[in-house]
Amino acid sequence: MQSIENRGRRAFLSGVAIAAVMAGSRGAMAFAPAASGTRWPKIAPPQSPRISHVIGQLGRKRDDAYSWMKFIPADGERDRTNLPAPVAKMLADENAYADAMLQPTEAVQAELVRAMLARSAGAVAAPALERDGWTYSWAIPDGEAHARYSRRRDGGKAELLVDEGLRAKGQPYFRSTGHQPSPDHRWFAWAEDVSGNDRHRICIRDNASGEVRTVVDKDAYGYGGLVFGPSSRWLFWIWRDARNRPTRLYRTSVDGKVTDLVYEERDPAIFMSVKRTAADGFVALTLAGPETAEVRLVPARDETAAPATVWPRKVGVRYEIDEWDGSLVALTDAGDAFDMQLLRLDPGDFRTLATLVPHRAGTPILQIQPFRTALVRLERAEGLHRLMILRADGSGQAIAFDEPAYAIELPGEQAYDASSVMIVHQSPKSPRRWISVDLASGKQTVVRQQQVANFDPDDYEVERLFAPASDGEMVPVTLLSRRGMPKDGKAPLLQYGYGSYGVPSDPEFSIPALALVDRGWRYAIAHVRGGSEKGRQWFLGGRKFTKRNSFTDFIACAGHLAAEGYTAKDKVVAYGLSAGGLLVGASMNISPATWAGVIAQVPFVDMLNTMSDAAHPLVPLFRPDWGDPLADPEAYDYIASISPYENVQAAAYPPLLCTAGLKDDRVAYWEPAKLVAEVRRRSTSGNPAMLMTDMDSGHQGSADLTSEYRQKALFWAFAMRCAG
Repeated sequence: MQSIENRGRRAFLSGVAIAAVMAGSRGAMAFAPAASGTRWPKIAPPQSPRISHVIGQLGRKRDDAYSWMKFIPADGERDRTNLPAPVAKMLADENAYADAMLQPTEAVQAELVRAMLARSAGAVAAPALERDGWTYSWAIPDGEAHARYSRRRDGGKAELLVDEGLRAKGQPYFRSTGHQPSPDHRWFAWAEDVSGNDRHRICIRDNASGEVRTVVDKDAYGYGGLVFGPSSRWLFWIWRDARNRPTRLYRTSVDGKVTDLVYEERDPAIFMSVKRTAADGFVALTLAGPETAEVRLVPARDETAAPATVWPRKVGVRYEIDEWDGSLVALTDAGDAFDMQLLRLDPGDFRTLATLVPHRAGTPILQIQPFRTALVRLERAEGLHRLMILRADGSGQAIAFDEPAYAIELPGEQAYDASSVMIVHQSPKSPRRWISVDLASGKQTVVRQQQVANFDPDDYEVERLFAPASDGEMVPVTLLSRRGMPKDGKAPLLQYGYGSYGVPSDPEFSIPALALVDRGWRYAIAHVRGGSEKGRQWFLGGRKFTKRNSFTDFIACAGHLAAEGYTAKDKVVAYGLSAGGLLVGASMNISPATWAGVIAQVPFVDMLNTMSDAAHPLVPLFRPDWGDPLADPEAYDYIASISPYENVQAAAYPPLLCTAGLKDDRVAYWEPAKLVAEVRRRSTSGNPAMLMTDMDSGHQGSADLTSEYRQKALFWAFAMRCAG
């Protein structure tokens, strides 16, 4: 992952530079008293040395004086044991400083965790997946942190398939995904990450004997990266290369004895996913980038055949393939259908037979789920989800909810022969409800509801507001408050946003958000441009050379909420995750006085250097979203003008809390480390800038409720210190 300007250099620093770093870094907890506001302990922060590192690129020069913080091992993965001494010391000092600064909030953190866990009391479970007389389900038992997966036959005794509490025992990190039965129900497979670096092993259980085997011991891609073939004899799975890019599709026999390469992708700008089509007619390999796609199909009649290409990839044409009613179905933007259309294709030669659903600008089609008697699709109308049922006879029906803001999920893996579709409905004040919708009549039946203790939804209010942006666009805002809270400008408010890659910030139910609101706060989701809440054009309006719109939208939302009396200008804390960290970091630079505090979780804030690193696993894929500063001077200049690290100014910055994961290869720890060091150097306010690095995780924390709640409690306690 070394950037091009570092090629030919040693992996880290010269002896002179290392000596300078060691001399300039303070020992852990050896912090001298320093002036500070009354909200924060008077502890001097670590001072990271600046070592000039001039980079020449496209006739431009920049000095990345914190370049020394970056470390990529020559072999293997980055972990506690192989960090260069200066980097290890820097991270230890930063963690110690953050711990000391936040020590006065520990009681509040503990109270928040208790409140969240109290709301979560009782088992957590989803409805069973029914298929061929078998029902598959999972549950997190009361008092436990990990799920158990089980099945039963025709209402008989439950059979335990996976106890993740046992599998996670003794592991510093555990996260699993991809749980699925084989079509013949003989096998059950899943992927699990026990190192925190998103490189999975694949496990398979023989349901006849109960034996669990690891059929792929490392380097698998778990998220949409494994599926049984229709015959149940093969497991198709995706492999990650040394740069963590998914680049190969393999086929492994369920006994683990035979593994064949099915396809290898050479273009680093292409991502891969694999699935079975709805009627089990094909294994579909989707190769996609932000502006192109290609689907290759392996037929069920010959699972060892070479995959056949539906449409060759073409820049500007995206598509996905499934099957329904004897044909293939393409969800595509071909023909300038930027909010997508549905086409019926011949399964033999892939020619277009008919248009099932035409393009409708502003009503994007998000997902399809075929059934034997109906084709179900999830779409947005006026920014809100709705479910559409298209029956084989041509009749249709819409399923929507009369609420100001809500979200619908359409789970995959539903049985093709089912007479109903399962959806999940939720809103910021409505826990998750699994609803069965009859495909023939549209009748809704609530099958299960998330149990939340000590909770009455009528105690809360959800509003959908619109903030005027500087160019006249109206930016949607979802707002959660305690019912009856006055609009007197006194309430502190936490504002969340993301706004990248066309990923929406849906108004979902959150126990941590409730815990914050219960303490007199409001919780807002700013649906800024760069997401897709208002369709493809909303995404394009906050992408690449229009990216600044995302930041000004976010600032406009805070200003509008203050102007309307929901909060005050000195009481808004910004919160963003990953690319949302870019959002809050850039918004902080543009208008530092807007924010009482800023929380940036694994934030993408060193844009110019990262996008100039051709070895980074995601850079080739996302150049269409950000631009290519290695080849395009306009892209270089634009990224340089918005990158949070590059644009820290001499100003009164609010308190800043950044987090990182040592093993994160998506947004590396040095991005927030650089930002924190630069804000600390240039801020005139005396407010703290803190970095907390999880030394065992990557881009995501370990998957258990307690870990999630502890992190949110830390964030909320920090926010309360800033604006409470």
